[in-house]
Amino acid sequence: MRRLPLILLIAAILHTSQACSEEKHEYVANAGERTPTMCTTDVNTFVSDSGYTRYKIETPLWVMYEDAEDPYWHFPDGLHLLQFDKEMNPEASIDCDSARFFSARGLWQLDGHVVAVNTMRDSFLTNQLFWNRTSRKVYSDSFVHIVRTDHILEGYGFESDEQMNSYNLKHPTGIIPVERSQFGSSAATAPQADSTADAPARTTPGRRRAPAAQ
Repeated sequence: MRRLPLILLIAAILHTSQACSEEKHEYVANAGERTPTMCTTDVNTFVSDSGYTRYKIETPLWVMYEDAEDPYWHFPDGLHLLQFDKEMNPEASIDCDSARFFSARGLWQLDGHVVAVNTMRDSFLTNQLFWNRTSRKVYSDSFVHIVRTDHILEGYGFESDEQMNSYNLKHPTGIIPVERSQFGSSAATAPQADSTADAPARTTPGRRRAPAAQ
C-alpha cells in the first residue's frame, strides 16, 4: 500500500472521522459568513486502512464555515495527527497551534508552533506552513528549522513535495553538522551561517537509511 502524503492524511482522516467515532456535532443551515455551519468537539479518532489502524487525529474543536464567501474549516485549538506502521509504531506526525482548510481552494494553513515529522524522521519546525492540493506542494515563507540525522538546516522560504521527503530552502542561513560520539550521543558544531545565500539547500529521498521510529 502506498503511504498517503503526510498533510494529505489530515484531509482524508477528517472526511472519515464522523464514521469512526462519536464526537459531538452541532449543525446550522444557511449560517452565513460569521456563523459556523457545523461544530465538532473532542475529536479523538483512530482510522483504519486496509485492515490496519494507521492514523490518529486529535483536535478539541473543529468548526466549519461552509456558507462563507471563501468556505473553510477552522481548528482554533490546535491539531495533532499521528501515523502508525502496521505494528502500531508511530512513524510520522504533525502538530500545530491552529489550522484552517479553505475547502474551495484546497489550501491548508497551519499556524503557531508547527512541528512536522516525516517517515524518514526529519523534523520541520516553523510558525506557518501551507499545503496546496492543486499544486501538490508544501511551502512556507517563514523561518524554518529542519533537523536531520546528520545535520540541521535553517533558513527562510521552504518548499517541498507532499511527502516532505524532497525539499529545499530558498534562502538558507545555517547548515549545522551533527557529530555523533562512540556512545551514540550527538552534538552540533558551530553553525556555518550565510544570511546572503540565495542557493537553495536541497535534499532528496533515499540518501540514508531512516532510523527506527521511536
